[in-house]
Amino acid sequence: MSTIKSSYLGELRTKSVHIASQDTIISDAPLDNNGRGEAFSPTDTVAGALGSCMVTIMGIIARREGQDMEGLSWEVTKAMQSNPRKIAEIIIEFNWDQPFEDEKLIKKMKNGAKTCPVALSLHPDIKQTVIFNF
Repeated sequence: MSTIKSSYLGELRTKSVHIASQDTIISDAPLDNNGRGEAFSPTDTVAGALGSCMVTIMGIIARREGQDMEGLSWEVTKAMQSNPRKIAEIIIEFNWDQPFEDEKLIKKMKNGAKTCPVALSLHPDIKQTVIFNF
């Protein structure tokens, strides 16, 4: 069974529907690639998926230890290259003012983030820079 159903809306815009939840994502070509830049570009969603996947895995590890990651935030920076046009680097910067005191748990979480399914699925030519400010 399909996971996502998508359609082309014209003007370099697409709509994707997550079949199980009916949540919708609109994508738009970026301004620097003939688009309007009014929504996530397809490469933005790839970069965002890396950060979300990392946090999901860290959350699973934290929950398993009876902990909550409240207050954790992150920013994603995507760098493109040309010829061919593709993602060159994704930078994920995590910020957390009140991390756990358990250094062993923090180390597990950082390792889990770096080995999340999206991180392992991206082509090795895409540089993944992960900064943990905690």
